[in-house]
Amino acid sequence: MKKLMVGMALTATLATAVTPGFSSIGGNQEKAYAATVTYKVTASKLNVRSGAGTNYGIIGSVVKDQTLSVVSKSGSWYKINYNGRTGYVSSDYVQSSGTATSPAESITYTVTASTLNVRSGAGTNYASIGSVTKGQKLSVVSKSGSWYKINYNGRTGYVSSDYVQSSGTTTPPAENTTYTVTASTLNVRSGAGTNYGSIGSVTKGQKLSVVSKSGSWYKINYNGRTGYVSSDYVQASATASPKLVVDSFKTLGNAQQVILVTADNYDTKSAKIQTFEKVDGKWKQVLTANGVLGQKGFALSKKEGDMESPTGKYTIGTAFGRYANPGTKLPYRKITSNDVWVDDSKSSLYNTWQQKPANGRWASAENMDIPAYDYGFVINYNESRTPGKGSAIFFHVGTNYTAGCTATSKEQVVSILKWLNPEKNPVIIQSPVNELDKY
Repeated sequence: MKKLMVGMALTATLATAVTPGFSSIGGNQEKAYAATVTYKVTASKLNVRSGAGTNYGIIGSVVKDQTLSVVSKSGSWYKINYNGRTGYVSSDYVQSSGTATSPAESITYTVTASTLNVRSGAGTNYASIGSVTKGQKLSVVSKSGSWYKINYNGRTGYVSSDYVQSSGTTTPPAENTTYTVTASTLNVRSGAGTNYGSIGSVTKGQKLSVVSKSGSWYKINYNGRTGYVSSDYVQASATASPKLVVDSFKTLGNAQQVILVTADNYDTKSAKIQTFEKVDGKWKQVLTANGVLGQKGFALSKKEGDMESPTGKYTIGTAFGRYANPGTKLPYRKITSNDVWVDDSKSSLYNTWQQKPANGRWASAENMDIPAYDYGFVINYNESRTPGKGSAIFFHVGTNYTAGCTATSKEQVVSILKWLNPEKNPVIIQSPVNELDKY
């Protein structure tokens, strides 16, 4: 689209007017608007936010009667061009006038990878249920983050949008929108128009599986086939976001970032890693990944050399790595060939980072210059350095098991390091799932 700055009326003609298509912005239905509509602020002062919701930060404001450069609509929010960047304003305080036109629907989703896994959920941590191949056309239902939800051999699957090319003028609806029939009886037609034959009907209160929108018609999945219903008799509403596990935690204090490491029980070495961040008073999930614990799982009471990972809530210490700082805001220390972590319980330097040679200061220490520590951070466990209680507890690179740390892929470790912000008082919680009520 041609960019229009705030304060200019939307009078330019776009190459393609797309009213309304869909995309995944803020998890809501997004409608793109043609440039023949003018949008004016009705409030004396209206906040411009970084996302489609009051939970997003304020990046500026607009004033009454100011004309906005609206790009699209996401639920009850307008996406606008604001001083050369993207912003969002509540549509409740914006008046629109004019008309917008819409093209016919023509979106195609084609696989670009030689082989692309189809997973049971929107993430690489979900199991593969099959695969699709290069050039294959996909039946896309919706988009969730960077994942497409698709119809796959009669069941629901998910594929990474990074390996799918879309062409056309519409995108699928966001996942957390519900479409409800408002008419007592509504015809389902074979095409987007009353000139197409009826293939059945739906009734008042019925929920629809909407694939996309073409003009004033919704394309739906209807009894295993494609149908179309008039949008005039369908109400679209955003569904409530599911409650996150951290919403129930009562021990977080001023922490605004949480890394949650869970396992099914004490004896498993497999873990689920989730990250959460509080934005404008609301928790949001950021990442989900597979991880591993100590070879013997979680520890009821951690001891030096027990091959178990400690449970509990801990603050985040120094980030480290064998390479340059990957972009973390944490204090960062580059590992050298002389760096060790003292695990000798009898040493006065027990559970501290030191450098060789020992010169009698310790009898044993763990070498830090190893691939597992390509990147990572210190979990502030046993800060009192109680002899025998355990040492060198890190979050680092690894996919098999550890000697008592927590590990995941290098890609995920770097992603978490870049995300962590010491100003948000991050903590890590490690626990079997059935003991999360402690937190």
